[in-house]
Amino acid sequence: MKLLIVGGVAGGASAATRARRMSEEAQIILFERGPDVSFANCGLPYHIGNTIADRNKLLVTTPAKLRARFNLDVRTQSSVEAIDRARKTIRVRELATGREYEESYDKLILAPGAAPLKPPLPGIDLPGIHTLRNLQDMDHIKAIVDQGAKQAIVIGAGFIGLEMVENLVHRGVQTTVVELQDQLLPPLDREMTTPIAQELKAKGVTLLLSDSAESFTAVDGGVRVQLKSGKELTAPLVIMGIGVRPENKLAVEAGLDVGPRGGIRVNDQLQTNDPDIYAVGDAIEVQDVVSHQPTQVPLAGPANRQGRLAADHIFGRPVKFRGTQGTAIVGCFGKVAALTGASEKTLRRSGQPFRMVYVHPAQHAGYYPGAQGMAIKLLFEPEQGKILGAQAVGGEGVDKRIDVIAVAIQAGLTVFDLEEVELCYSPQFGSAKDPVNMVGFVAANWLRGDHPQIDVAALYAMPEEQRPLLLDVRTPEEFAAGKFPGAINIPVDDLRSRLSELPRDREIAAYCQVGQRGYIATRILQQAGFQVKNVSGGYKTYMLWHP
Repeated sequence: MKLLIVGGVAGGASAATRARRMSEEAQIILFERGPDVSFANCGLPYHIGNTIADRNKLLVTTPAKLRARFNLDVRTQSSVEAIDRARKTIRVRELATGREYEESYDKLILAPGAAPLKPPLPGIDLPGIHTLRNLQDMDHIKAIVDQGAKQAIVIGAGFIGLEMVENLVHRGVQTTVVELQDQLLPPLDREMTTPIAQELKAKGVTLLLSDSAESFTAVDGGVRVQLKSGKELTAPLVIMGIGVRPENKLAVEAGLDVGPRGGIRVNDQLQTNDPDIYAVGDAIEVQDVVSHQPTQVPLAGPANRQGRLAADHIFGRPVKFRGTQGTAIVGCFGKVAALTGASEKTLRRSGQPFRMVYVHPAQHAGYYPGAQGMAIKLLFEPEQGKILGAQAVGGEGVDKRIDVIAVAIQAGLTVFDLEEVELCYSPQFGSAKDPVNMVGFVAANWLRGDHPQIDVAALYAMPEEQRPLLLDVRTPEEFAAGKFPGAINIPVDDLRSRLSELPRDREIAAYCQVGQRGYIATRILQQAGFQVKNVSGGYKTYMLWHP
């Protein structure tokens, strides 16, 4: 067996090492266009910020180590220029010498990755404008910061963009973020990004949402960025972080199928429409496990698994890639945002029925020092309660809860299963009723009819004259500190004795701080014959929408 692999990093390197573990006899050649065959690209912003001080820590492995440990033929700075499917050969160009040669294959794995998007705007190729894909990009950006740059402009507020913002601020660089959409972190629903936006502003970051760059001009001191809004910004460092596009040139020219967004199409075994050619990583189109629709998810975890599975299939193992659900996380100045599965906006676009609930628990028992709050949004199917997606934002413990829900989605579990899931508990790590249980309780109670709810967005989408009576069941002190506009206040502990003050011919929307007292009030009023719903997540959810 002669196996050629085009591209290293996550997908290609994992395929190569797995292939060697499967066969000592196979001839395995790995081609990498750059000088580094496997590096931690997710760690690049943190070396710029000096959090990871030693650059060598970002080298996952080297060509020499791969040769010594896995007997791999690793050829760096080698660009694969073309594939001849009929002859089963590739054409390779050595970047250092320009020499070109052919290499035959029995099986071929494409792992070319994805390149940062650079829209065709005037001035986009000016020296002060950078993208971040590899160690060399990192070195160029870090050199500018090391030389004393005091301002930077980050175009795009996705995961990489926010990681760059955090690390630039750590280095004392005044940073402005420009984002086309009306929110940070576009994969999340807008209200769930509010705590991150507030934290950025508290750290002195300027946020320019619903705006975009139109042109770039070289000026003294760096680059002037002309925005669509008419604003002009100037900085010595501009970083483009508006997304990536699949590196599909080889595949397209070889006649392999690609999707409408350019991702190389593969089957469940990672094979292209040519069964001897596989593709893995950021360049491919995969199936979303919730919507069952094709999607592109440029994440390191799926790329590593895909490389391993492709190698397994090549050497005769029955495998199936089960798709991706886009589980991802980002940290920014101690705040954490994470998601898995479908978001509300993707479900609305697809027309898929869903319900959602919010909870605001702490990551561990409140009586143990250091408890940090979080907000969790759970989306689920409205008939059987199958979990469709979740998002969480807060501090410590966000990763654990989203990871648990991610596994629940893979397993096809329902909100009723979340009620019963058994997780480790000690006061410094969690609560006897873990946040995962809590979100399950709230959703399951809704499905059973025990806990009718309305969410903040739906409440304020109603014409004012049709809205329910807003009943705040917190203490008078909490009510005075902040409330829903137009609400009346009857504390939950006084509610039974003051039922006569409430109308029986009008729906009531009860709320508290996070939803628990609102739930108790809802149960009291339901059993007393009132038309009532609890506002999901209470006043804290209102503040996500109206900070």
